[in-house]
Parts: sequence; C-alpha cells; structure tokens
Amino acid sequence: MSETGFQIFHQAYAVGAELLYAVCLTLFLCPFMGEREHRRKKGAAVFCVYLSTSLFLSRIAAPQGSFILVLLLFLTAASKALGLGKNMAFLLGLLYWNAKISSGLMVESLFFIGEEIVPEPVEPPEAIYLRATVLLTLLLLSHLVLFIIMLYALLRRIQRQTPGYTFSAEHTSGVYSDMWEHSSSGRFPDVPGQFLPSGLLELFYMSLIPAAGILFGQMIARLLYEIKDGRLLQLYERHPVFLAVVPLLALLFYMGGYLTILFQQEMAALREEQAAAFVERQQVQAIRARIQEAEQFYSQIRRIRHETRGHLNNIKGMIHNGEYACAEDYIFRMDESMGGFELTLRTGNPITDVIINDKRQQCEEQGIPFRTDFHYPDSGSFDAFDVGIVLQNLLQNALEACEKISEGERFISLAGRRKGRFLLIEAKNSFVGDLVFGADGLPVTDKKTDVSMHGIGLTNVRRIAEKYMGEVEVCPENQVFRVTVMVQEKS
Repeated sequence: MSETGFQIFHQAYAVGAELLYAVCLTLFLCPFMGEREHRRKKGAAVFCVYLSTSLFLSRIAAPQGSFILVLLLFLTAASKALGLGKNMAFLLGLLYWNAKISSGLMVESLFFIGEEIVPEPVEPPEAIYLRATVLLTLLLLSHLVLFIIMLYALLRRIQRQTPGYTFSAEHTSGVYSDMWEHSSSGRFPDVPGQFLPSGLLELFYMSLIPAAGILFGQMIARLLYEIKDGRLLQLYERHPVFLAVVPLLALLFYMGGYLTILFQQEMAALREEQAAAFVERQQVQAIRARIQEAEQFYSQIRRIRHETRGHLNNIKGMIHNGEYACAEDYIFRMDESMGGFELTLRTGNPITDVIINDKRQQCEEQGIPFRTDFHYPDSGSFDAFDVGIVLQNLLQNALEACEKISEGERFISLAGRRKGRFLLIEAKNSFVGDLVFGADGLPVTDKKTDVSMHGIGLTNVRRIAEKYMGEVEVCPENQVFRVTVMVQEKS
C-alpha cells in the first residue's frame, strides 16, 4: 500500500469509526424513545448530532473529554423531544461512554500484543503501510464487537422487568373472553419494562461508577503514548504489568455500572413489594373490621327475631281493642327500624357478602347502576380474604372511575363463576379520557397526591392471582374498562 493510499485509508478510518459509533448510540437509545412509530426520526436526529459533533470537534482539535460533555448536554437538553426523562438520558449517555472507553482499553491491550506478535518489516514502505492498515482494521472490528456485546448486556439489564408478570392490553385483548366460555388457559407475553432513576440522589448514586470509569479511561489515554528524546514510548512498553491491570480495571468499572443498575432494580422491586404488602395489610384489617360489623348485624337480626313474638302480641292487642291507627303506626315504626338490617346480595361467603354489599350501597348513594352475578366457589381451595382483596380493589377502582362521569353514562358490573379448577372474576366499568399504561402493563394513576401509594390496587390483584398460579388481563375498549382475574385451585 502506498503512502497516499494509507493517508486516504486513515481519513476514511476516522470517519467510518465515528459513523459506526453513532449507529451504536442510536441503537442503544432507540428502545427508550417512546412510541415505536416515532423512534426512527428521533434515532436519526441522535445519529446526525453525534456524527456532526464528533467530526467538528476533531477538526478544531478540541480538548480531550469535550465530546463527552457535549453529548451529555445534548441528551439532557433534548431528553423531552427524544421521549426520555432527563435523568434517564444523562444516565444512558454515561453508560454508553463508559462501555465505549472500557471496551477500548481492553482491546488496546490486545492491539499492543498483536503489534508485538506481527513483526514490523523494515522495508519496503508499502509493507509497513499494509501492516498498519490490517492492524487498525482488526482493532476497530474487535472494539466494535466487544462494545456491542457490552451495550447489549446493559440494554437487556435496564429493560429487565421486575419480578411478577407484566401484561399489556395491546397483547392480551380477548384472551379471557375465550377462557370465560371455554375455560382454556393461556399465557401472556412479557412486556419489557424500563428502569428509571427517580431522583437526583439516585441518579448520582447510579452515575458514580460509570463517571469514574470515564475519568479513568481519559487518564489512561493520556498515558498510553509519550514522546521522549524524539522516540515514541508506549505505556505497556514502559510498564508491562499495565497490560493486564488496565483492561482488568476497565472491566471492573463496566461491571460496577452494570451491578449498580441490578442492585437498584432489586431495591425498587423490594420497595414496590413492601408498598403493596402494606396496602394489602390495610385492606385485610378493613375487611376484618367489616366482618365484625357483619357479626353484630347478624346478632341484631337474631335479637329482632327473638323480639318478634312480643311485637306480634302487641299488634294483636291493638287490633283487638280497635286501635287500628296505633297498630298501623306501630307496624310502620317496626318496618323502619328493620330497614337497615338487610343484605340484599348473598354470594355464599360472609366476607364477599360484606364487600359487595358495601360497594352496592355506595353505588346507590352516587346513582351508579350496579349489576352483579358473583358466586363464591364451594371449594375451600381459595382463601376468602384473598378473594375479598381482589373484589375490594376491582370495585374501588371502578367506583373512582365512575365518579368522574356524569349520570346516565356510568355503570359497574361484577361477575364471578367457577369453571373446573378455575375461578374467573370479571369487573367492568365505564371511564372517560385516555389511559396510560406503565412498564408493568398496568394503568398509571392520574392522582396527584401520594402517587407512590396509588396504582397499587391492581398490583395487589396481580399478586393474589400469582399466588394461585393465575393471571390478570386489563382491557380498555370503547370507554369500558374490563379487568379479568383468573385464579386456580392449589393442588
């Protein structure tokens, strides 16, 4: 290869390398850029900004590390347009650059070994240029392979869903409609979730190791080559031990960032489980309190039945004495006093009786039509408290949704029946507006206060379903919100 050819190759090599790195960044960010149909345009913008900025800074010989700062500023400033939160955009930029530098340092040591293995010819010059071309090409290709593997591992880790099933209405619509009729079981596809740093302190904690890895890489890059007495000296020539230490430290910085994400995800899952367990305990306590009220109710019913004979004797006496007006007034007051002692809906279990009748009464007070066809299974394989928690959450969510709708357009319906070893519970209600689904496949709450404790209702429903090896389907369609829960008997 001639000197002119090598110069052309060297220029093309620099441009081609940056082009490939821009592609890597675009592909790394695309899965987090909101809806799929808009990702192509956003990805093209990231690609163009990366490539143009890199070429511009290389032409003006910008200080080392300036490109990293420019890239992070761009991602943070354009985070809203890209469909990313500011914290997420900043963190993804750091992770990308840490992986790029770490993989580069690991490959650089291999490049040095390759230079030592392949002897440099003294002449002719064409052979020297050809050797340099081959080594540079191998360096770029090996760096890209390792870099892509590291980015893919990070992408999979960030997208890894927290424990538990996540379902999307887009993927699950209609599955339980068939099961309701045929009692066939299905399995929903997993929907990848995203892990987001929720605050500045959490962002700082997660960015610490990647930022340290980037600074370490910048420092080593300055030390790799040094000119002394007109002679080029390499770090690995002066300190051979660094040939193993530098790539090992680079790998540790990369793994530190990876494990930090893993640890933070586990902590987030633990916090979610604790919040859900807290709400579940509160619901169980509320159900127990209502059961005590129901027991008092039944005691009053028994007392009234015991006193009925005396009431009848009083009425007979009034009629016998011709005091018909007094007898009529007496009967009216008896009817009025017993009006509150009535459970109009009977499901076959006192716990579900109390919950459904409570919600029915709230619906009547608010003018919400309430229809129910729920029957508690005779089998003792289901804990009544678990079924009660499912009903409590489904009906409470339905009530809150109907409160936002004008009269005449709102309704709630509940159905529950047994199909073989399965208990199917379906709740429907009208709603207004558009629903936004979170990474777990459940609707995101629109409540402004104490958001951390809202949106847990359906999460608890799903926890109960998983306890009985069951599943949950959420399906909004034509302003009707349908939730179907399947649980099965434990063996």
